[in-house]
Amino acid sequence: MKYYSTNGQAPIADLQKAVVKGLAEDRGLYMPEEIYKLPKAFFGDISTMKFQDIAYNVASNFFGDDVDGDALQDIVYDTLSFDCPVVKVTDNIYALELFHGPTLAFKDVGARFMARLLRYFTQNTQSTQNNLINVLVATSGDTGSAVANGFLGVEGIHVYVLYPKGKVSPIQECQFTTLGKNITAIEVDGVFDDCQALVKSAFMDEELNQHMKLTSANSINVARFLPQTFYYFNAYARMKALGLADNLVMCVPSGNFGNICSALFGHEMGLPIKRFIAANNANDVFYNYLQTGKYEPKASIQTLANAMDVGDPSNFARILNLYSQNGALTPEATHHRITNLISGATYSDEQIKETMRQCYSETSYVLDPHGACGYRALQENLQPGEVGVFCETAHPAKFKEKVDDILGIDIEIPARLRAFMEGEKQSVELSKDFADFKAYLMRQ
Repeated sequence: MKYYSTNGQAPIADLQKAVVKGLAEDRGLYMPEEIYKLPKAFFGDISTMKFQDIAYNVASNFFGDDVDGDALQDIVYDTLSFDCPVVKVTDNIYALELFHGPTLAFKDVGARFMARLLRYFTQNTQSTQNNLINVLVATSGDTGSAVANGFLGVEGIHVYVLYPKGKVSPIQECQFTTLGKNITAIEVDGVFDDCQALVKSAFMDEELNQHMKLTSANSINVARFLPQTFYYFNAYARMKALGLADNLVMCVPSGNFGNICSALFGHEMGLPIKRFIAANNANDVFYNYLQTGKYEPKASIQTLANAMDVGDPSNFARILNLYSQNGALTPEATHHRITNLISGATYSDEQIKETMRQCYSETSYVLDPHGACGYRALQENLQPGEVGVFCETAHPAKFKEKVDDILGIDIEIPARLRAFMEGEKQSVELSKDFADFKAYLMRQ
């Protein structure tokens, strides 16, 4: 499989280059040249298949030309040492729980898969400072912990996690600031968009790239976002086993849009989801695009659902490219295709709190603030005869202070989270000025 840039000005890349480089030379995001349809027989058997077997079939469709079959199977099975169950919340709304991995967040699958794929590509490379791969990742919450733990101790790779000071939950912060070893946490005096801008600027700086080999583990990297497609095939399989897959609506709480982008790639592969809903918090740039056809990025707003606090979602470029047929269609035709398949919703902090309380009171199900956006969007947008599945993207204990305060409960912290909280914080404080970030990296 070959990969091209959404900006159309960079050389075509193979998978190894796309993964190791992360961002194309023209600052575009890599896209696979083709998205192959999965055979009808696969969907006929899918309800009886295990998550790992489903994922291997999907991974083979994307990566089978570039990774040895046995090695790819090992990567997939090693990545998915846990399940992502579908849980009934109401008669027509189900939660796809994506928080059963090591850091209790949906990003575990993409981070673990990418770490293992990078190791596959570099396994014959001697680990020295000259060929050390340096992974840069910006996080608004869960990405940092998933990537840091996915790459922890992986030989030949060092991870730098950039996060906005004071804008992630205490538990999220301790999951990537207490690890040490090959993980460095960088506390940026700014917002998530500043962190993301620093990462992108680093990739484009010639002097810095001559000094060190850089890649990204944000969802801008194809090896991070494509494996998240596994979730949606698994959700369909579980709903089909219940006899509820004929009019299925998938609702994805969305920030940087990597997760819903992976769902849309699954749809292009033949996954029979009827339609999608992108649920936003007060950061409503994509919602406004759906209403107006104009994409107008703006500064991010800090909210209860902090992992979705993104004012310029990177993966919008992939969605636009996918439905414009790589720029072949007019903006109006592209907007029409997108709105035919995807609707949006946007919720304030007060609406998120209200939804969490209502759901807990009526069903005893504990939503985290991000999942609350997805749950409410289904409540308000499902049509007669439709069944909705929303992504519950992180364990509510990761936002314990907020959840306890909103619901008046004392949610139990899982043992694996408590272990992170016992560690000592280690972080490097930097401004949002790229010159400061570059100077720091040049000293490494």
